[in-house]
Amino acid sequence: MDSLQLIPLIAFAGLCGIAIGYGTHSVKTRLKTVYALRNAKQVMEDAQRESAALLREAKLQAKDELIKMREKFEQSSQQRRAELAAYEERVIQREGTLDRKLELLDKKESNVDEKLARIDEKKQDLERQAEELEQALEQQKVRLHEIAELPPEAARELLMAKLEEDLSNETGGLIRRRHDEAEKTAEEDARRIITMAIERYAADQVNDITTSTVTLPNDEMKGRIIGKEGRNIRSLEAETGVNLLIDDTPEVVVISGFDPVRREIARLSLEQLISDGRINPARIEEVVAKVKAELDEITQKAGEDAVYELSLRSVAPEIVRTLGRLKFRNSYSQNVLQHSIEVGHLMGNMASELGLDVQLARRIGLFHDIGKALDHEIEGGHATIGADVLRRHGEASIICNAVAAHHHDVQAESIYVPLVIAADAMTASRPGARSETTDLYVQRLDKLESIASSFRGVAKAFAIQAGREIRVLVEPSKIDDNEAMQMARNISRQVEQELQYPGQIKVTVVRETRCIEYAR
Repeated sequence: MDSLQLIPLIAFAGLCGIAIGYGTHSVKTRLKTVYALRNAKQVMEDAQRESAALLREAKLQAKDELIKMREKFEQSSQQRRAELAAYEERVIQREGTLDRKLELLDKKESNVDEKLARIDEKKQDLERQAEELEQALEQQKVRLHEIAELPPEAARELLMAKLEEDLSNETGGLIRRRHDEAEKTAEEDARRIITMAIERYAADQVNDITTSTVTLPNDEMKGRIIGKEGRNIRSLEAETGVNLLIDDTPEVVVISGFDPVRREIARLSLEQLISDGRINPARIEEVVAKVKAELDEITQKAGEDAVYELSLRSVAPEIVRTLGRLKFRNSYSQNVLQHSIEVGHLMGNMASELGLDVQLARRIGLFHDIGKALDHEIEGGHATIGADVLRRHGEASIICNAVAAHHHDVQAESIYVPLVIAADAMTASRPGARSETTDLYVQRLDKLESIASSFRGVAKAFAIQAGREIRVLVEPSKIDDNEAMQMARNISRQVEQELQYPGQIKVTVVRETRCIEYAR
């Protein structure tokens, strides 16, 4: 073929190729478009799913956060409500406390007003009674002169007897009313203070009795103690100032003496001589001198220990030594030094409760029986002797007065006197603190009953509670209530004057009326 024929073929082939290429390109473009649309749709669907998932996750997170915030808010709200409730409760309590205090103040104010009103009424009653009494006296004088026609002296005696009888009834009633009022106001406070003192000082009580006998190893030792022609026993008695009683009692020597210190020296000396075996005047003098020196040290230490236990300051050395001597003194088998220490503790405790000087109270309690260390050497009661000794060594006048007045020998000048009397009674009268012989015990019971029976109108009298109480039964037809009250007071005064006893004795007067009938 020639070239001219090939040109259309080539052109046609070119056109075909172009058409095929264009078609192919168009198909490819269309396929790409379809694929792109499909990918876009897939992407859109994936995006929608992811957005939906994200939205759900966001909603869940938002819901969790909301729940957490709600819980936190509720917790804070509950805590706040609890705080508000507690604050409200405290406010209510304070309001209640204030209300109670106001009520208490109102009651106290009303009580004060009532007491003042009663005082005014009593004052008016006393003034009215005084006026009535004066009028009655004048009337009695006129009647006695007009009716009885007695001379002035006889009329005065009759009037005084009548007046004494009326005043006796009035006195009994007044005593009874004052006694009831004092019991209402003072019994509770006194019981609380005394109970507190006893609770704070509850010491054991051991009766340390200084023996007056010495046991011998055998009866042959009696002859050695007596010595040739009695030289040994005379020497021992001269050195110690006591009496040695050697009787038929086997293997026992009795030491007799009023001075407890000398009796203790004799006892210790005799025990050392017996244990040593050498008994002669020279040896006796040596042993007694040695025992005296040792006993002086024991006495000094005992006094210092007592002062230290009560924490007292500036006590004179002579007083300390005198206190130490009480270690060898017993009263109804109770050691006087231990008793004095107990009184000091109890007085300190009671003074603390009453707002008084604790040091001063303890000092009075420790010194109150110091006269018992010297009562065998100086005439007089131990209270007066002790006050004189303390006064000579520079103790305060309030201490001397309290010591002298604790057995009512002198007039009390301070509040510490009833404290020392109460503390002395508490330590002396509790069970086991003191003892006494059967004869003295029976004599005291008989004396108590005889004193009570000596009063007018007494039917029977019984000493009970181991002599701590005397119970008196009176005839109601002869004694009224006011006279019964006055009788109890008079019996207690007579018992105080005529008897010696540890502690206190309760006087109970019983007046009753019995009406008996029989139904047949």
